[in-house]
Amino acid sequence: MCLAIPAKIIAINGEEAVVEMDGVRRTAIVSLVKDPQVGDYVLLHAGFAIRKWSEDDVREYNEIMRDIKII
Repeated sequence: MCLAIPAKIIAINGEEAVVEMDGVRRTAIVSLVKDPQVGDYVLLHAGFAIRKWSEDDVREYNEIMRDIKII
């Protein structure tokens, strides 16, 4: 099973970005997301940003994960 997770864009260089999830930084492809910007939250799946998320979306996701004791 694959799980998409929220990540924050820290830096962008062309179609690649550095994203951060819980203090871990990775490179991701952001070409599937319209107008990605540093500071945006994106839903990350298999190294690809597949859509933008709001801070409220990320907060709700984190609450759900805590409630089911995933994080």
